[in-house]
Amino acid sequence: MIGSLCAVVVGIILQLSDQQVELGGKIGFSFITMLLGGATISVLSQMGFFAYLIVRFIMMGMIRNKFTWDMLQLLIVLYSLFDLIYLRYAGSEAGEGWASFAILPVTLLVLSIGVAWWKVRLTNRGAWVPTLFFMISVTAMEAVPSLRLNNPASTIFMMAPLYVCNAWQILILSKVLEGSKKEPR
Repeated sequence: MIGSLCAVVVGIILQLSDQQVELGGKIGFSFITMLLGGATISVLSQMGFFAYLIVRFIMMGMIRNKFTWDMLQLLIVLYSLFDLIYLRYAGSEAGEGWASFAILPVTLLVLSIGVAWWKVRLTNRGAWVPTLFFMISVTAMEAVPSLRLNNPASTIFMMAPLYVCNAWQILILSKVLEGSKKEPR
């Protein structure tokens, strides 16, 4: 539901601001399409979240030292941010400056710092690095289909619902786990 609502809002904003995006045009970019697209993106977000939880569980079993695991996650975050600039810039047409490709990673970093700060306030300081890793690296991996198109409208249409769904999942996780511990079996 969150992904669908976010996709509808972003889709309407894109239609109002971009003349190439038409309501009910050749592509069929209508309200129903936006709703279903957002639902699909939210399912992708859920799959990425569960994959992240499984990989995190396995890696924490392999790398017993939390500091080492946190540093590895931070290195992957830095690599992801670098890739969001460099790989998109390398695949672009000649003449485009690299600074325009830095807008998405910088925005993603700033928003992710906000989500990580909120997560730390909800739980503890140990949630900072895993939240940053999930919100930056996992979101970037999930958004690869829209990034490959090299179209700002499609990137925004996919990234906004994806990011909102990922933020909701990571922020609600402690509440869900707390509730499951209290229930008798």
